[in-house]
Amino acid sequence: MQQPVVLIGEWLVSPAINQISRQGRQLTLEPRLIDLLVYFAHHPDEVLSRDELIDNVWTRNVVTSHVVTQSISELRKSLKDGDDSSPEYIVTVPKRGYKLTATVMWCTEEGKELTPLPLTVLPTPAPTESAATSQPTPSTTTPVPEKRRSVTTWWVWGLFLLALFSCVALVAMSTIDSHPPVTKTRLLLNPRDIDIRLANGNSCNNAASQRAYAVGLGSLITTSLNTYSTYMVHDKTNYNFNEPSSSGKTLTIEFVNQRHYRAQQCFMSVQLVDNADGSTMLDKRYFVTSDNQLSIQKDLMSSLSEALTQPWPEKMQAMLRQYQPSKSQSLADFYQAHQLLMNGDIDSLSKASVLLEDVISDSPDFIYAQAEKALVDVLRRSQQPLDEKQLAALDAEINHVTAIPDIKQTAVFFQIKTINMLSLGKVDDAFEAVNAGIEMEMSWMNYVLLGKVYEMKGENRLAADAYITAFNLRPGENTLYWIENSVFQTSVTRVVPYLDNFLAAK
Repeated sequence: MQQPVVLIGEWLVSPAINQISRQGRQLTLEPRLIDLLVYFAHHPDEVLSRDELIDNVWTRNVVTSHVVTQSISELRKSLKDGDDSSPEYIVTVPKRGYKLTATVMWCTEEGKELTPLPLTVLPTPAPTESAATSQPTPSTTTPVPEKRRSVTTWWVWGLFLLALFSCVALVAMSTIDSHPPVTKTRLLLNPRDIDIRLANGNSCNNAASQRAYAVGLGSLITTSLNTYSTYMVHDKTNYNFNEPSSSGKTLTIEFVNQRHYRAQQCFMSVQLVDNADGSTMLDKRYFVTSDNQLSIQKDLMSSLSEALTQPWPEKMQAMLRQYQPSKSQSLADFYQAHQLLMNGDIDSLSKASVLLEDVISDSPDFIYAQAEKALVDVLRRSQQPLDEKQLAALDAEINHVTAIPDIKQTAVFFQIKTINMLSLGKVDDAFEAVNAGIEMEMSWMNYVLLGKVYEMKGENRLAADAYITAFNLRPGENTLYWIENSVFQTSVTRVVPYLDNFLAAK
């Protein structure tokens, strides 16, 4: 099957592989930039407005003029390829749009051969004025002299061969090696970034509850440090890809079986490593039981403060106290329910609601568990229709929880309000609530909800930014499910294609 390529100035553009090449150098561009360049090539030396580009390049996507301007800027930068003296391929026509000024030659590619598209018949040059005055115009068509016909034929063939040679030469230079050059990824570490990972070590007994406890600790560390410290933490406990990271530090949690006093016992290993020099900043091992999970959490947070030389501010300590029920088992059960909440599907939410009901019954003083249950039940309503009796019970639960003084100044209060307002179609109230929640807590869940609000406002570009921020804070299947299904369904391909392409590359 023939693959069309186009020669734009010095660049050979191969849309099928999203590449441009010249003089043996290959650049891979984003598919949208290739589509934009090809559309310009279809309209050389024509002024194209932003609206026309949006309609034909960003089809079925809601974008703003800023997106077009940014894409044009990136395309110009790629075509210059670091050469400031290189001519501008795309010029701005004030108050009208953009124009491709470079020469364009379309070719078809079949295997390794290139054939220019058929040339149009060139018009016969008009006779000179002297010839017109010296010879009368005959009433019938005068036969073209054999010599002139021969010269014209050679001229057309010369142009044809020149074009063919140019296309073949460019493709030959760009395809000397059929495989694109392999380059090593170079990442500059950011010392203030921390990755939290959950290693798949030797599984102990009660693997499900142990994993939920580790994921809960990771979530608590991520949210609290992102909100109240100078560190940026990425919770990768749900992210199974081993890829280079720019984070300067890695906190790894792993459950291992070890012989202890002549018996096999399960330990939770927590290590903080400085990736700049490989040194270990924190190395703790905890023997986890149903009675000491609360004390382990307190000790781990205190040890982190010392390792990072980062005293926890009073507001952060107040937040941590919300996760300290009177019974240690209640904390373990709460983290199991929290992991079900992060799963996001209706079955997990139903199980989380039941589990939180038991937590509240065992630890009535655990006020945050009451708020978490209200959040779970509000989300359930967005995925499963409720009858009048169930709706009345849910409204009563929301009113009860939101009236608790200690809850009103927490992010979960505004998360409940945001989802409730979205369910009622009150977008402005939801926008106000979610921004208030973000001021109190920098969490992936808040940014997912911000994306949902922006979608309801019709601002898909801002929604995409919010979703990518959420995925950056906690990458993985859970966050993706929330983006796609929480509150209402979202098309990742349409709203945030970058994330769709990023996941496809995995």
